Amino acid sequence: MDGSRNGIGSSADTPLPSCSGSAGPLNRLPRWFVAAVAVPPLVFLAVFYVWPFGTLVWRGVSVGAITDTISRAGTWRVLWFTTWQAAASTALTLILGLAPTWATSRFSFPGRRAFLSVLTAAFVLPTVVVGAAIVAVLPNSLDRSVWAILGAHVVFNLAVVVRTVGTVWEQLPPDLERAAATLGAGPWRTFRQITLPLLRPPLAAAGAIVFMFTFTSFGVIRVLGTTNRSTIEVEVWRRATQLGDIGGAAVLTVLQLVVLAALVTWSARAQRRHARTINLEGPITRRRPVGRQRWWVAISVGAALAVVTLPLLALVERSLRADGSYSLAAWRSLGNDEIRPGLRLGIDPLGALRNSATTALWATTLAVVIGGLAVVAITALGRSGKLLDTGLMLPLGTSAVTIGFGMLITFDVDPVDWRASWWLVPVGHALVAVPFVVRSALGVSRSIDPDLRAAAATLGAPPIRAWASTTLPFLRQPLATGAGLAAAISLGEFGATSFLSRSGSDTLPIAIERLLGRTGRLFQAQAFALSAILAAATMLIVMLVDTGAATERSNDRARHS
Repeated sequence: MDGSRNGIGSSADTPLPSCSGSAGPLNRLPRWFVAAVAVPPLVFLAVFYVWPFGTLVWRGVSVGAITDTISRAGTWRVLWFTTWQAAASTALTLILGLAPTWATSRFSFPGRRAFLSVLTAAFVLPTVVVGAAIVAVLPNSLDRSVWAILGAHVVFNLAVVVRTVGTVWEQLPPDLERAAATLGAGPWRTFRQITLPLLRPPLAAAGAIVFMFTFTSFGVIRVLGTTNRSTIEVEVWRRATQLGDIGGAAVLTVLQLVVLAALVTWSARAQRRHARTINLEGPITRRRPVGRQRWWVAISVGAALAVVTLPLLALVERSLRADGSYSLAAWRSLGNDEIRPGLRLGIDPLGALRNSATTALWATTLAVVIGGLAVVAITALGRSGKLLDTGLMLPLGTSAVTIGFGMLITFDVDPVDWRASWWLVPVGHALVAVPFVVRSALGVSRSIDPDLRAAAATLGAPPIRAWASTTLPFLRQPLATGAGLAAAISLGEFGATSFLSRSGSDTLPIAIERLLGRTGRLFQAQAFALSAILAAATMLIVMLVDTGAATERSNDRARHS
């Protein structure tokens, strides 16, 4: 894969369309134009991320709040549960992920690409859907247990291990393993002494990513946790929205960021410490499994597929059992929140579906506009654009709960009392989605040959027109990919929405969590039905994004052949 054409190359490796000195002044965009496209992303980042985060620290973190929070036994109980469940989830995910990673990285078999697509789709599923799926597949005695939480985290993060470790494993020279076998080493000894040491850097990277996701788990714990099984994220939400303890919530937020920063630092050092210089394979060649290998590949892939798909299939099955027998009662009642004449549930499932669709539309539009302008500005500014690029990535490294909490306490006083504004939720979603739009299009923008614009300028086109005619056509597909990712993120976003949504504006994840908390088979069946709808919508968007990306890669190869 060509990194410069797919967003993973660095700016030093690719030509910069607007700052290339070799192309001459005709190839340079006017400064006023670059400033005009850079200002909206900068203002958006400053108003909706920097300001709320600074307000959160300034208003919430004080000596008294720190002392009170640290002295509570409940704080250490929450921190301990958050840490050990994240460590256990990470260990289980790494252990269970090694077998399918070996199968997909070393062998070619029918359905391999479909299997990887299913794992990826499970990874982008909303956490509330994954939690609901675990409730659907487990018996009542286990659906609120620690094992349910660990199982949900494994389902959600299995793709991280397969993708991250598999990218390196498939390029390891097979000659090393063959040489060990020739010297009499068995498969297990070869793996332990040859393969595993070479895989330590990607394993450390995958482990750090899984630990980060599970340490900041919110949706899964809201659905599957109890008062004694609460992560820092859930405790922040509880203290801020239910107890009014802004200081305690802010201290926990900062504590979580400190732990995550230490984790990132450790992971980077571990990868450098275990790095080994090897000659990676050039073209990746996977062989067909033979003999016993076929059975091991089938078992590895089949088990991983069952772990991911059975809970999702259980969602559909449980949505059809509202009264103990199979029926469409839960689906038919989605548009009616009346329990009995004169008594309403307070949750409008069909309204939540409309709210999610509307919110996703606005959030996607805003993310594409801000992200598209940012791509133009970052590319045009060259080295200076790295600052804007880094700034827009910060929300990706900050939990959605922190973002929503910061916006909640910032925009609650005049003249910025926006808490009841309908557009605040789409803005919060867009803040999280903009980095995906930027990453989708930035590599393509940087790889466009500046001589194309120089040629257009030589033919008499003004700089802006030359840029528009030679650059915008290449950005359409990457921006469309970013739009799909933004829509999927918005549909499933739960952390920030838990702080920013108001009565009557519940989105699907909020409605699912509230329905699962009600007693009665009909309410749970409705929750499973909404979860199935949300899962189907998310997976459809991911498939469309993958199809568009594959088409773009084919067109890209055709253009460069």
